[in-house]
Amino acid sequence: MPPNLPELPPLALYLHFPWCVRKCPYCDFNSYPSSGVLPEDAYVTALLADLEQALPALGGRRPVSLFLGGGTPSLFSAATIGRLLEGIHCRLPWQDGAEITLEANPGTLDTADFSALRSAGITRLSLGIQSFDCASLKVLERIHSADEARRAADLASRNFESFNLDLMYGLPGQSLVQALADVDMALSFGPQHLSCYQLTLEPGTRFAAVPPQDMPDEALCADMQEAIESRLADAAYRHYETSAFAQAGQQCRHNLNYWQFGDYLGIGAGAHAKISIGHGIVRQVRWNHPQDYLRHGAAGTPVHEEHEIAPGDLPLEFMMNALRLNEGFPLGLFAQRTGLPSAQLEPGLRRAQAQGLLYLNGDRVVPSLLGRRFLNRMLHEWMPGVAEMAG
Repeated sequence: MPPNLPELPPLALYLHFPWCVRKCPYCDFNSYPSSGVLPEDAYVTALLADLEQALPALGGRRPVSLFLGGGTPSLFSAATIGRLLEGIHCRLPWQDGAEITLEANPGTLDTADFSALRSAGITRLSLGIQSFDCASLKVLERIHSADEARRAADLASRNFESFNLDLMYGLPGQSLVQALADVDMALSFGPQHLSCYQLTLEPGTRFAAVPPQDMPDEALCADMQEAIESRLADAAYRHYETSAFAQAGQQCRHNLNYWQFGDYLGIGAGAHAKISIGHGIVRQVRWNHPQDYLRHGAAGTPVHEEHEIAPGDLPLEFMMNALRLNEGFPLGLFAQRTGLPSAQLEPGLRRAQAQGLLYLNGDRVVPSLLGRRFLNRMLHEWMPGVAEMAG
């Protein structure tokens, strides 16, 4: 482990599936429209070979969570998912009770798939609903209908003890009433977890190149955000992270590990990793395109880029994650995860506190409501100064 790190952080495993039926116009993830039959067996073989190569750097740790994301992992058959999980467990046994999440598109699942995925070892399902409104789904170019969204949410509630529904707000032509109607429909299925994101026009997407008409203005989006937070609070969902809400004890453990600056191994096309090793903390990126990943994986070189995080960059890297948590973090966590003294943060903490962006509650650093609303401002205007001092 790095010289000043008291112990290795918890480890999570992320597996990226880069194919979708078609590319959504707002999506900036590493995903590609599928054409023909997917190379399921070849891709599973590549994932397991990638994992085997990474094992020596993991320090014998067992993952606390697995997350199968994309893209659309539910394009792969439940039988293939089962073989993959079995192959992983043979090489890297996970902790007892580990959370195993699979992202799914409602338009890619049949009724039998839900129980088959549960039998394959998936313990938590995350459904990309986005909206229950037909017009909104059409604008977003989702492949599922409102009926299919409701049916998938109902089947998830019947087959999984834990499931998440992804929703978006700030959609073209959407009113405050419509945004809340989506939330109310989602609540009717009793999900343990909800993710609510504002639609943003990310660079490189089709929506950024040709923005949709009738986008809600900033004030209306802020009203939607506040109303959604209030509605979910009334329904006993804890707003624990910027875009995440959960019933008591149902926070996504995999994502919490990210926000708490734990380690994660990402395998698959375009997957990222952050691993604490003997001389420091390294980040890795796998080859982006599926064909490149398969080719380089077969040659034993699945990692495209790797670099060590400079000590001067660690405060910013840590805060970019930890400040997403509404309840903040214990100040000592910084030293535990980075190996740097917590005193590195103190000048920046004082400046941010003076601006009303966060406050200290005992030994906890907690973003204020203002800081949560303007997180990017806090990171880009305040944290770079801390990163410079840390160097």
